[in-house]
Amino acid sequence: MKGNRLLVCACLTLTAALAHAAEAPRLLALGDFDRMNAVASPVCSRDGQWIAYTVESVNLEADEKRSSVWMASFDGTQRLRLTGAEESASSPRFSPDGRYVSFLATHGSEDKPQLYLLDRRGGEPQTLTHVTGTIRDYDWSPDSHRLVLSMSRGEPAEKGADNAHNKAARPIVIDQLHFKEDGEGYVTQADHAQLYLLDVADQKIEPLTSDARVDDLMPVFAPDGRSIAYYSNHRSDFYRSGKRELYLIEPRADAQPRLVMEFFAPNHLSLHFTPDGRRIVYNAGLEPRLNAYIQDSLSVVDIGTGQSTALAPALDRALTSPALLSSSALVALIEDDGSQLPVKLPLSGRGPAEPLLEGKRVVSDLCTGAGRLAVVASSDTRPPELYALEEGSLRPLSAHNDALMSEIKLGAVEDVSFPSGDGTAVHGMLVKPPGFTAGRTYPMILWIHGGPNGQDAHVLSFEGYSPELERQWFAAHGYLVLAVNYRGSSGRGMAFARAILADWGGKEVADLRGGIDYAIHAKLADPARLGIGGWSYGGILTDYMIASDPRLKAAIAGAGSADQIAMYGSDEYVMQYNAELGPPWRATSLWLHVSYPFFHAERIHTPTLFMGGDKDFNVPIGGGEQMYQALRTLEIPTQLVVYPGQYHVFTRPSYIRDRLQRYLDWYDRYLGSPAP
Repeated sequence: MKGNRLLVCACLTLTAALAHAAEAPRLLALGDFDRMNAVASPVCSRDGQWIAYTVESVNLEADEKRSSVWMASFDGTQRLRLTGAEESASSPRFSPDGRYVSFLATHGSEDKPQLYLLDRRGGEPQTLTHVTGTIRDYDWSPDSHRLVLSMSRGEPAEKGADNAHNKAARPIVIDQLHFKEDGEGYVTQADHAQLYLLDVADQKIEPLTSDARVDDLMPVFAPDGRSIAYYSNHRSDFYRSGKRELYLIEPRADAQPRLVMEFFAPNHLSLHFTPDGRRIVYNAGLEPRLNAYIQDSLSVVDIGTGQSTALAPALDRALTSPALLSSSALVALIEDDGSQLPVKLPLSGRGPAEPLLEGKRVVSDLCTGAGRLAVVASSDTRPPELYALEEGSLRPLSAHNDALMSEIKLGAVEDVSFPSGDGTAVHGMLVKPPGFTAGRTYPMILWIHGGPNGQDAHVLSFEGYSPELERQWFAAHGYLVLAVNYRGSSGRGMAFARAILADWGGKEVADLRGGIDYAIHAKLADPARLGIGGWSYGGILTDYMIASDPRLKAAIAGAGSADQIAMYGSDEYVMQYNAELGPPWRATSLWLHVSYPFFHAERIHTPTLFMGGDKDFNVPIGGGEQMYQALRTLEIPTQLVVYPGQYHVFTRPSYIRDRLQRYLDWYDRYLGSPAP
């Protein structure tokens, strides 16, 4: 590691950006995707003077994405890179005394990420752990002498490991309901996390919890250091009950945990002590039947009585990413109709949510320190960067993408609204090609977001799956692109999200068709050149649409499925299936109803490209393989592209570029390349 390479980059980045700005903007190019940097995971120092964060970028030589840890001063005068290009680093934390920055990194021959410690006074990062398990999360003790780790124990090393290539892999023994996890593989008891205490001075690790049948997650020290709060599941199987349990335990050997409460699990876990240590702020979710339709709420529980108080209970929107702003208030993110913005909430539970920022943008993460607030924010034309949020305004603290963005001309993004078939008001966004000419009709691609929870929003994200950037990719090549927040999406309240409960492929299809009708009637889209596509639930909805709307002339179904019965037991959603639809042997007619694209494949006449990763446990490639075989049997033009070693979200840059080019080639082939 090269921890002493503290690079002050602000001036150099600004100079490069100004030089590029002098040139005429150009269209988005395939090579630009390798130059994009994803800013994420801000963590504020206790005194509010510094923010540590991560920057993910592409390493072309290794053909992989790597994440580095950076640090910016809140006053905006300094920006330092703390980790080098040789490793991938994540999960930065400041020690409470401000002396250290810790982070997880994989370096050299290490198989698992280890915990490293960087003394801010100088020197190389020091390795704190040499573990075979996976560190899932960690937290500092208030005195900065210890850390608590949430870590799986891992499999013990085999004798003669140096000859492992001559030996068969061990059988995978499975004995639990949830046994697959995308990005991890098959899940066994060895993957369950327990809590461990790590002494910084002597680097000794000792177990704090030891029940391998449960998962102990997200440990957080109390302000006085006398207890640790964490989540577990001793009382019931989370994947049956949908519940999490909140425990307290003293940070000493042989301590016994105390149950504080249990609640329906949210989609985004969080855990924060109030400054007085008497209460804990947490996210709660919905019963398993509704859990897929994200509507996380915030509450605060008194650890003495176990009594909870809901924060902003009348707010019909999801709240995530809470952080304590003061002894009486916290800040959180609210998802609302194409935007995601921070709001301030009183810890008393009395009073409304107070907006801290306005505009069509997405704040993806935040942190607080000494009453100061830093956020990662983005808009239609600005990728995520780090900002200070002060009195309703954003002040830039990073500029990792300024030089690249100064070169590129993007398509204009406009909000649209239209009625669905039953009159429901549906919202979306239209991305116009750069140089759009009013009065001309364009070939149009309906590009569908996944989920169904989540929303198409005013963001330009480079991290993970990026439908917003893909829409700009199509627009750069002359296509009009429509994004529709169909029923089932978040950002419009609980009734809108749960409208498709146990009835997939009905109301969403009506909403998507309403979007196509709108674009045609507005004389924006050429009705003879309509394409459709998406990834994940966007791929699933593509299958529903091509079995429902004969107007579509080209389709791309990425990581999708149509025979939903075949997904039962082969993906990772058994809790949702059992609770929302019921097991297939009890609700066979319902499962057949939501599988109509496969069982009525004869309705499909649209040339369709199916794609996916062979390691995808989220929506396994089998879903695309079945539809490919169906269309091939029916002699409909089709192709299947399988990407080796890729999970649901691709990580290999060359595969990401290949996929983007195949997208474009397929649409150009069947829609006709748009005239310049």
